Amino acid sequence: MTVTRLISVADASELASLAVANREFMRPFEPPRTDSFFTPDGQLAAIEDALDRHAQGTTLPHVITDSGRIAGRITLNGIVRGPFLSCSVGYWVSGDANGRGLATAALGEIIGIAFGRLGLHRIQAETLLHNAGSQRVLARHGFERIGMAPAYLHIGGAWQDHILFQLLNPAMS
Repeated sequence: MTVTRLISVADASELASLAVANREFMRPFEPPRTDSFFTPDGQLAAIEDALDRHAQGTTLPHVITDSGRIAGRITLNGIVRGPFLSCSVGYWVSGDANGRGLATAALGEIIGIAFGRLGLHRIQAETLLHNAGSQRVLARHGFERIGMAPAYLHIGGAWQDHILFQLLNPAMS
């Protein structure tokens, strides 16, 4: 069963509703957001930007679905070709869908795409130090902790440390 698909401009309203419903739930894990982010127009602008980067080959923006409804997002960012063949993955699932395996299933699909169709060698992931749920999702797929990056991202209104993880493509070892 597929739980991800490429994001579409038609997703803007549903993603805006999801963003509003999860604003407080996601606040500790995201950068500060302007009020416009939580509107259909704000989501449309973000989707169009992601699809532009997808057309350039640097991003793979997917939504995570649950019984046909959007439950979150998962994106391969910073896709780099050449000798690096690497990217970073980021994902979130709505509060009411948390703990049901959707992030784990979505990450499995994205790993398959990254190492299969995209032919990448490495996927990096970063989590806040206290984000044990996301760390468990990564561990289920064999991601290994490779270090800690001080003041890595501006999240929840402050520069925060992140644990770095990576997964290497076993077919390229």
